[in-house]
Parts: sequence; C-alpha cells; structure tokens
Amino acid sequence: MSYTALYRKYRPDQFEDVKGQEHIVTTLKNQIRAGRIGHAYLFCGTRGTGKTTVAKIFARAVNCENPVDGSPCGECPSCKAIAAGTSMNVIEIDAASNNGVENIRQIREEVSYSPAEGRYKVYIIDEVHMLSIGAFNALLKTLEEPPSYVIFILATTESHKIPITILSRCQKYDFRRISIDTIAGRLLDLMKQEQVEVEEKAIRYVAKAADGSMRDALSLLDQCIAFYLGQELTYDRVLDVLGAVDTEVFSRLLRAVLAGNVTEAIRVLEDLIIQGRELGQFVTDFVWYLRNLLLVKGSDQMEDVLDMSSENLALLKEEAQMTESGVIMRYIRVFSELSGQIRYAPQKRVLIEIALIKLCRPAMETTQDALTDRVARLEQQVEQGITVSAARPQGGSGNSGAAGQTSVKKQELPKAIPEDVKKVVKNWRSTIQELPGLIRSYLKYAHLSLGGDNKLLLVFDDDMAYTYIVEGAHKQEIEKMISDQIGREIELQIQQNESGRPFEENYIDLEKIVHMDIEIEDE
Repeated sequence: MSYTALYRKYRPDQFEDVKGQEHIVTTLKNQIRAGRIGHAYLFCGTRGTGKTTVAKIFARAVNCENPVDGSPCGECPSCKAIAAGTSMNVIEIDAASNNGVENIRQIREEVSYSPAEGRYKVYIIDEVHMLSIGAFNALLKTLEEPPSYVIFILATTESHKIPITILSRCQKYDFRRISIDTIAGRLLDLMKQEQVEVEEKAIRYVAKAADGSMRDALSLLDQCIAFYLGQELTYDRVLDVLGAVDTEVFSRLLRAVLAGNVTEAIRVLEDLIIQGRELGQFVTDFVWYLRNLLLVKGSDQMEDVLDMSSENLALLKEEAQMTESGVIMRYIRVFSELSGQIRYAPQKRVLIEIALIKLCRPAMETTQDALTDRVARLEQQVEQGITVSAARPQGGSGNSGAAGQTSVKKQELPKAIPEDVKKVVKNWRSTIQELPGLIRSYLKYAHLSLGGDNKLLLVFDDDMAYTYIVEGAHKQEIEKMISDQIGREIELQIQQNESGRPFEENYIDLEKIVHMDIEIEDE
C-alpha cells in the first residue's frame, strides 16, 4: 500500500479538528445551524492555513442529512460521496489552470441545473485571483444573482488582486497564521498517533519554521522523519535536515560583528558552509534573530512574545546591552537587502561575506544608520578607555618600523609541570564539553600555557573570546567545572595575546608538551 503524506492523512474532516481558525469555524457552524447560509464566500489567507479544508467541510455540512452541531456527520451517503470525491454536488476548480472566460461560461451553464441529490451545488474555486479580467466579469453576474441551490466558495492567498465588484458580493473570511503553540500541540498529538519519538524542542522548531502554515509544518516534519526513520527525532537532527542554524551560532556571529572582528565572522560562516547549512535560510534566520534582539532592546516584557528558552532569552538580553537600537536596525537593513539578492545569486557565499564586512566596518557605508553605528563604537571605545590612533607606516630607516610594537619574551620551559595542571590539560577537550554553549565555543580557541606560580594560563588570540571569558562570572564557572573534574581547587590565569605574533613564539604550548608525554625532570 502506498504511503500517504502526513498533511493528507491528517487533513481535518470535521470543524472541530480545524486548528487556529476558531473565529471562522464558529461563524460557519452558527450559519448552518440557523439556516442562514450565504451564496458566496471568499476565504483569504496565507498558504496552509486551512482555506480549502474548511471549504470542503462546509460543502459536506450544508449537504449532510444529519448534521451534528453544524458539522457533517460523516456517515450519511452524501458525506461519504463528497469525502470520496464522487459527488456531483461539489465541484473543485483550480483557477490557476482554468482562468479563461470559457471556463467561467461553462460554470454559468451548469448552475442552471439543480442538484440531482442533496440540497446545494457547491463550487470551490481555488487561487481565484488567477482569473483573467474577462473571467471575473463573466463570474460577476452569476455571483450577483445565483440560484438558491448554488454556493460559491472562492479561496485566495492574494485578496488584493480580487476586483472590488467581486469582493462586495462575498462574505469575506480572513484565515490567520496559526500560532507556534497551536501547530506544536497538533504535531505532538500526531506523533503520538504515529508512534514516533520526538523532542518537544524539535517540534517547536518545525512549528516556527512553518511560518504559520499547518500544511508546511506537516511536510517539514514528514521530511525529518523520513531522513531519520526509526530513530528519535532530536532538535539537532531537525536542524541538520532543514539546513538550519542553532541560536548559539547567531550569538557568536553577532558578537564578532559587534567587536568588528571580520576574521571571526567569516570563520563562523565558513563553519556553517562546511556543515552544509542552507545559506538562504541562514540569512532569513539571522534577520529574525536580530529582530528578536531589537524587541528585547525595546522592552523588558518580551518573554511572551518571543518563543525561545529562558537560556537563549538571557543571552539575548545580555547582547541587547552591548549595542544600540539604531545599530541593530542597520544590521537588519543590510541583511534584509541581502535576503532579496541571494535568492537567485550564483555566489551566495560572496554576497554574505560582503554583508558581514559591511556590518563589521560601518565606515564602508555613508548612510545615516552606518554613521550611528560608527559613533556608537567610538563611544564604547572611549568608555573602555581605549585610545584610537592611526596606524604607522611600515618600513623606513632606523627603528621607526618597530616603534609601536611590543616586545614579548617567550617563557622558558619550567623545571616541572604540576600534576594537577597536567591532568587538566590531558582532559581539556572533554572538560569544556560540559560547559554551556557560548563558553564552550570560545574556549575552543584558547591556548593552554603556564602562568605565574605555575598556574594554568589560558591565552586568547581573539579579543572577543578573551573579553567574554574574563567578564562576569564566566571565569569562576570554568574554574568550578575544572575543580569538580580533578577533585582539587584550581585557579586560572587568563591573558590576551596582544603581541601580534603567533602564540608559539611567546608562550609555552602546554598541550603539545603534555600530549607528547615529555617529562621535564628537576635539575
């Protein structure tokens, strides 16, 4: 037996099964119960919100021999015939392929014949905005004075293209985008019926990616289940299938941009490309991340508006304090423009890299929001006591080329490496995996060396990583994790490599020494 897609298998056949459109369902049921059925309806809304589904249920309900509270019983011959698609009383027309005057004239001829069985002939015209002007004019007279046994249901995703003469003759119903909570609840129920193990976080991401469309959500979920058939559907697996990016990556990227670190920003993009992420989706999702950041910046009461975990919300609030609203709006503008350009671009990566450089270097643009960004960065540097000076020209005679350089003498090999430090170094990679997301990400770029009093020294080439690790309670959190691992209290020293030279030229590479099992004996 052939497989049936989830969105077809679980298409509602009762009004009660329709989710997220209660305002429409209640009105239609009341009309059926009271016998106040209109002759023409216009269903408007984005894709996958239930327009055609509700139209079919309504067609069954008005012809049902034993309606139950305004809904079709599903058991009478009329209900079964319409559900099977064999009834002559329900005619579905796709206006995208039947949009000419002749097609509408054929309808006008057919409506003169009353139904052989049942009470109403229902015409469901999908994507009605695709009809030509001539076809709309041909439909107009029939819509104005139809026979009492005919009902027209027009469905469209673009109601602004419908002539006002048609709109004025229809009862218009606007189908809303379905909320993430509603979609997620429906998907969880269906997964229980399908006996598929799935994480709630994964379901919520699918619901969010569906953008208010129940049908899109079911199609995306079908795709994810097929890829990991017979396995639990986790959040990470959903991200892999959909080519999406985790929030932690957006946070890393944003902090790189705020620090003006082009190298780190390009490195984040490179990681995404290596992982096979879909770049168009990445651009769209980053715009949404910036939008969430702007909302958090604008108000402290955004927990109910933003659909994210408390951990991610706390991270967003922290980042909101690092920049100004005008700067965030500039980032949104640049990436929104990029979103329109990237769809058909052959070199998507190049366009994204240019956009990231623009964000990191506001001096490249002369717009008002770019100027705001430049001023905000200068103010931040002044607050931090950073002196901004022009770079000196290289070359020339004498010592002028080295005047601005700091000479750093490389440490000498110690006589002995403390055992607790050795233990930390040996287990370093597994230790940092236990830490929270952003700390873990930045610690991947740390070099291990020995500081004063033979203490463990973390050295960072990246200024943003260094700033993040030393601020707040992050250093204490790392020390606690290490102490728990080795069973002894340990104190860390953290430095930034500001010499402009490679780490190996100025520091002892402790990882290399320990992992090569070099034993340094006391003399």
